[in-house]
Amino acid sequence: MANIIARTLILYFSVLLTMRLLGKRQLGEMELSEFVLAALVADLAAIPLQDSDIPLINGLTSVLVLFCCELLISGLTMKNIRLRTAFFGRPSLLIVRGRIDQREMRKNRFTVDELLQELRSQGSLDISQIEYAVLETDGKLNVIPFPAERPVTPSQLGLDAGPGGYPTVVVSDGRVLEANLRRAGRDRAWLDKQLRDRGLENAEGVFLMTVNAAGQVYFAPKEERL
Repeated sequence: MANIIARTLILYFSVLLTMRLLGKRQLGEMELSEFVLAALVADLAAIPLQDSDIPLINGLTSVLVLFCCELLISGLTMKNIRLRTAFFGRPSLLIVRGRIDQREMRKNRFTVDELLQELRSQGSLDISQIEYAVLETDGKLNVIPFPAERPVTPSQLGLDAGPGGYPTVVVSDGRVLEANLRRAGRDRAWLDKQLRDRGLENAEGVFLMTVNAAGQVYFAPKEERL
C-alpha cells in the first residue's frame, strides 16, 4: 500500500511540475500540440499506477520526453512563422462585414448552431452588426462589432474618467493581507477606520475588501451561514 501511495505521489507531482513549467496558458487555451501532450501525459502517467510491476521510471521517462518535445516545438514555432502555421494553423474569419463566410465555416467544420451559440455567449444577437468574427487557432471565437455598435468610451466623448487602477485585495475571508495593504499605500489605521464606518470592530466579518489607486473601496461582508 505504501508503495502505491508513493508511486502515485511521485507521478502526480511530476506531471504537475511538467504542466506548470509549460506555462499558465496551457491551463486554459491549448493549441493542438498542447492538447495532444496533455492527453498523452495523462495516459502514460496512468500506466504505472494501474500496474505496480511496471517500473516507475518508464512513466517518468515518457513524460520527460513529451515535455522536451513540447519545449522544442514551442521554441521552433516562435522563430518560424511557416512552422507555426503548420502546427497551429491560422485564424479564420467566419463573419466579414456582417456576412457569414460559408466556405470558412465548412473548412473549419463549424456549424450554424455552433456559430449562433458562440455569438449568444458574447451577447451578439444580430449578425449584421458584426464586422468580424474570428475563429482563433485555439478554437475561441472573437467577435468584433462595427465601430458604430461598439460601446462608447469616455475619451470618445471628451470626458475625463479619472484614475482607476487595479484593485488590491486587503481583506480576504476575514484575514488581513498586510503586504497588500502596504502595497496599496494604506496602513492598519486606515483599515480600522473603514471597518468602523461599516459597523465592524475587526476584519473577521469581512468576506472581501479591495481598494484601487483612486481610493475606491469594494466591501462585501460575510453572510450568515444557515
